[in-house]
Amino acid sequence: MASPKKTKVTPVALPVRASGRRGPIRSFSEFILPYFPTLRKKMVLADMKDTPEKFMDKAIVSAFFSALALAVLTFVVLDVSGVDMSTLFTVLLFFVYIIFSFFYFMMYPSVMALKRKKAIDYELVFAVRHLLIGLRSGMPLFDAMVGISRGYGEVSREFNRIVEKVTLGTPIAQAIREVVQTNPSPSFRRIMIQLANSVGSGADIADSLEVVLNQVFRGQLIELKAYGQKLNPLIMFYMIFGIIFPSLGLAFAIILFSFIGSGRFSLNAPVLLLFLLMVGVVQFMFLSMVETSRPRYAF
Repeated sequence: MASPKKTKVTPVALPVRASGRRGPIRSFSEFILPYFPTLRKKMVLADMKDTPEKFMDKAIVSAFFSALALAVLTFVVLDVSGVDMSTLFTVLLFFVYIIFSFFYFMMYPSVMALKRKKAIDYELVFAVRHLLIGLRSGMPLFDAMVGISRGYGEVSREFNRIVEKVTLGTPIAQAIREVVQTNPSPSFRRIMIQLANSVGSGADIADSLEVVLNQVFRGQLIELKAYGQKLNPLIMFYMIFGIIFPSLGLAFAIILFSFIGSGRFSLNAPVLLLFLLMVGVVQFMFLSMVETSRPRYAF
């Protein structure tokens, strides 16, 4: 009796499992990750490709080296100035620096999401007007979206994602809603949700789009006027704390120390260098505040 023929089984690739060994950084990041429940959402809005665990690892490592550099720099500056620093004070200062550095790096997804929002809002009105003109001329909605999928920066990227989803077979209303969920711009979400609702209900798309576009345009004008009103007190504080107070304050300090110092207080080169650094930081903060709060729209 012939032996039964053995069937050859083609090996199937099994999913690769992560190794059981985890480094101390990954263990620590997994421990503190539940304390940042909105991190994943912020990273999605910022269009970041890393996982929250990987981003947390990078933030911890960056905070450690930044704190180390700041602690060494502080030690050198104070040592040159003649201030004695104990080992305990240096260690405490290092831990303070590492905490502040960690929270500073954890703000990166929010900053990138805000930057992406501003890039979308910059050309949103012109892109939607182009879409509206295409609809008024009798073009189908999909063809009109293809027309603005290039040439409008970050807005074109969002419409290109919608076009790709529709090309792969997703209904256009569903594709719009999926893209809206990962978009950080409230104006873009407002326009596209109205567009998806009009497609789903069968209403006139051009009329609905024109109404919400005019509302977004008026909102941008209001933001520009509010920025102009906020700029006046910022300029006043900048003149006081960035120009008048440092120049006059340094002059009065030199005169005051020359009379009452009696040799105990002196404005030597390290102190003046530290004062110059503080003035530069204050001016940089004011200029950054003015620059980041300025609305950017293409009118």
